Amino acid sequence: MFWKFDLHTTSHIDTLLEKEDVTLTEVMDEEDVLQECKAQNHKLVDFLVRPQCMEDLVGYITQEPNDDVEEKIKYKYPNISCELLTSDVSQINDRLGEDENLLMKLYSFLQNEPPLNPLLASFFSKVLSILIGRKPEQIVEFLRKREDFVDLMIKHIGTSAIMDLLLRMLTCIEPQQLRQDVLNWLNEEKVIQRLVDMVQPSQDEDRHSNASQSLCEIIRLSRDQMFQVQGCSEPDPLLATLEKQETVEQLLSNIFDKEKNDSAIVSVIQILLTLFETRRPAFEGHLEICPPGMNHPSFSVNQSILDAVRPRLKDFHQLLLEPPKKMVLNTTWGVLDPPVGNTRLNVVRLVTSLLQTNTHIINQELIALNTLGVILDMYFKYLWNNFLHTQVEICTAMILAMPSTQSESPEINRENDQEPIRENILIKHLFQKCQLIQRILDAWGSNEKEQAEGGRRRGYMGHLTRIANSIVHNSDKGPNGPQIQQLISELPEEDKERWEAFTSGQLADTNKKNTVDLVNTHHIHSSSDDEVDFKDSGFHQVSSLHQFGFNDEEFADQDDVGDIPFDRISDINFSLNTNESANMALFEACCKEKIQQFEDTGSDEEDIWDEKDVTFAPEAQRRTSSGSTDSEESTDSEEEDGKRDPFDSANATSDDRMEVDSGDGQNINDYTEQVNVENSLMFIFSPLFSPKDPLRSNSPVAMETSIETVDPLGVNAPMQQERKVGDGSDPEEEPVSDRITETVTNGSMKETVSLTVDAKTETATQASLHSACRPDLVTYPPPPAPRASQALDRPLCLS
Repeated sequence: MFWKFDLHTTSHIDTLLEKEDVTLTEVMDEEDVLQECKAQNHKLVDFLVRPQCMEDLVGYITQEPNDDVEEKIKYKYPNISCELLTSDVSQINDRLGEDENLLMKLYSFLQNEPPLNPLLASFFSKVLSILIGRKPEQIVEFLRKREDFVDLMIKHIGTSAIMDLLLRMLTCIEPQQLRQDVLNWLNEEKVIQRLVDMVQPSQDEDRHSNASQSLCEIIRLSRDQMFQVQGCSEPDPLLATLEKQETVEQLLSNIFDKEKNDSAIVSVIQILLTLFETRRPAFEGHLEICPPGMNHPSFSVNQSILDAVRPRLKDFHQLLLEPPKKMVLNTTWGVLDPPVGNTRLNVVRLVTSLLQTNTHIINQELIALNTLGVILDMYFKYLWNNFLHTQVEICTAMILAMPSTQSESPEINRENDQEPIRENILIKHLFQKCQLIQRILDAWGSNEKEQAEGGRRRGYMGHLTRIANSIVHNSDKGPNGPQIQQLISELPEEDKERWEAFTSGQLADTNKKNTVDLVNTHHIHSSSDDEVDFKDSGFHQVSSLHQFGFNDEEFADQDDVGDIPFDRISDINFSLNTNESANMALFEACCKEKIQQFEDTGSDEEDIWDEKDVTFAPEAQRRTSSGSTDSEESTDSEEEDGKRDPFDSANATSDDRMEVDSGDGQNINDYTEQVNVENSLMFIFSPLFSPKDPLRSNSPVAMETSIETVDPLGVNAPMQQERKVGDGSDPEEEPVSDRITETVTNGSMKETVSLTVDAKTETATQASLHSACRPDLVTYPPPPAPRASQALDRPLCLS
């Protein structure tokens, strides 16, 4: 262990801090100063919380470095100071949060003229955010005493770090009552109105973007808090102010009553899109975004927002026709004059959100302006703008699946005995005024003509296919199916025939190709040179395919698979031919006959590892006294047997093999040969235990053998009386065939085994065991109990 040798090295900072004249810069120059601070090194923390050190640390993050400092190390000390102050050490937080002089020095950074140094601003915001989270009461009280705090925050809203600090004040303050007090305070300071004033053409793009993002985050955070905090009696004052009609009208006035500014328009539209978002509780505390108009009724869009937007729809429509001036864009596939631009793309997104509200007066206004027609014109004009194509697809799919509003009156166009058809004015406008069916057919025909002439497939064709499929689907199963079918039937005869031919021909073929290609991936070949040749490898591909239910034509070339339906994969039948019942029955019969289970042993069984008395047979004593002649013969016999390799099949004779007879007298040669070899090896290498021993195998095989007697050790000599060591009494005479003593030698390992033969069952059991080997060297399980006639047929010599 390291602590035994005192290998723990003392930090160099501890040695440095022992100096009387050590300076803060010397400490900050140490490489491990941050690690030691976060580990709360007492000497270091006591040094840092000194008044002068704290003042210097705050000064590094609030004052501009000298210009003569090298650029590489210019912000070294400000960065280290910020990390030390935000290391979340309680002593540092207490000293900084409770010392008003330090807080005033920190606050003075906001009093600088814009633009602020973005790096120092991030240091300042990080330190103050930590204090807000750790010392909320003290910091809020300090900030509320500063009358110019909100003014300075709005003044520097163009700096992203200041915007983050403002949002931190809305999310990191706890408890709930303190947060509510902060919201009321900020609302009284008119922070929403001041942020709205930042989004106008006279301000720069950074202020537009950060003010817009701040308002969007306030909306989302306030709504999230409403769902997360149950039973909150007071509403969020900032959200209520944002949803007021006059606030939305002020936003729209900033972009339409003054010169057109692309950045300001996009920023205002982003705020409106966030206001149209509604959220409802989902599973496990998460929140799920719901499209406006398709959410739960209790979370509908505020009507005041729609009332403020409706008079400005004509201005948004005009932006589609006359966007802010853009330079001509030259691309590899053509010239865009003008390009779509971010402004018009966001206007289309706004129209999509307005359609999702499914408000009758909004729908009527869009129809009167023919906004949908203008959007469709843009769809077919800008072939490669998939952002635009996606929004148009969403618009059309939504209109086709949208139920009619309550203000739309039903009209009866069928016979009197049928249900009246409620008219959806948007669908009627889409089919009649915008001529959606005719435009789809014309665009499809033009694309095929261009492709036939060697041209490129148009970029909107994928979305056009989905729009056509949406029409077909909603006419059959949608809520507006009867109205769509009626509008299609009212088309001119030529257009109606073209549509029917298109849906049953070109569209159906395209759908088949699109679906088949998803599962037909066998044409994707590897570029490796090691591809497998099924013909050469003997893999019968054709027969295997027929076996699993495939036909040859289904694996034809790519051009020939267009007529395979997608659901064909569900018709695959797997049939495996397993005619092995006869072999299985034969194997089970053999096992039942030849495999015997040992009976459970009682609790009085002796432990196999207990110390046992060593038994010397008279034969062994006779050998000892007979001199060197018998010893040499025994040794020669052992050496001769040691040369035989039990794993060498060449040394195995027919006498060493065991046969397992089947129930009907037939031999299972394939099974028997392997089992015999394995059991022979197990019998040779395993010590002999009692068949009632609980450590034996659960399912041993009782083996029958007919092996000629081989006695290389001379252990089958006439047995004499067996005498225990130290016992002076005369031993009882036993039959020669009832007791056997065996000596097993394997190098340095010797065993003397005494076997007792039961005359009734003809099974041999072990009477005593003494082994010079360790138990952990035995690696084979104990063998099954041999019969008495077999116990001495095989030499027990280990080699």
